[in-house]
Amino acid sequence: MSRPAGDRLLQVAHIGRLPYAEALELQRSVARARISGALAEDVLLLVEHPPVITCGRSSKAAHLVALPAVLAARGVDVHEIERGGDVTFHGPGQLVGYAIIDLTRHRQDLHWYLRQLEGALIAALSMLGIAAERRAGFTGVWVGDRKIASIGVHTRDWVTWHGFALNVTTDVRWFDLIVPCGIAGVEMTTVARELERLGSPRFDMESRASDAVAVTLATVLDLHPVIIPSASLLDALEPVAH
Repeated sequence: MSRPAGDRLLQVAHIGRLPYAEALELQRSVARARISGALAEDVLLLVEHPPVITCGRSSKAAHLVALPAVLAARGVDVHEIERGGDVTFHGPGQLVGYAIIDLTRHRQDLHWYLRQLEGALIAALSMLGIAAERRAGFTGVWVGDRKIASIGVHTRDWVTWHGFALNVTTDVRWFDLIVPCGIAGVEMTTVARELERLGSPRFDMESRASDAVAVTLATVLDLHPVIIPSASLLDALEPVAH
């Protein structure tokens, strides 16, 4: 698709399933390249993880409910990371988006950026036939009183990384291992569950959700989405020292 000269891009890389530690190093590498100028455009990495629990800067130990032996038996890794927010789960059937965005080219306001992520997810869910919304006092996206997407980010030199997790076909029983996002009693839901409630016909939810999120995030940030091969992204990172 042609685009007007001067349009800024959102380069979207579909990474597929990747262990969390590898994805974390990848997004940190992309962020370093964005900060240094080695990457000239914003990037969205779309991934799925094997079961993993991540603990953000405001996590509380009590919000990790399962004992280490239980986590080990179920093959769940735990990572303490630099993003904001509390404890969350990533796993099969979940679309995780790591957005590496240079806010100096948009608006140097982290609260504004979080609202853009929420707005993009709400718009993407609308494209899938689900009416979602924000919830006062919380970051993330909800369908009624059920949480469908979590958000947590980190910034350095106004470049963001980390991002969002949208439950598409995720087995919500995984969330019993934690107090999701530190919200006691929260009910987690998925795209599949909400479409089932609505009696909607089944379709390739994972692919449709990925496409919708790429388009809506680009739209709210006034960018032009372009799919790039993950190999091209890795090649662009080679000049950036680790």
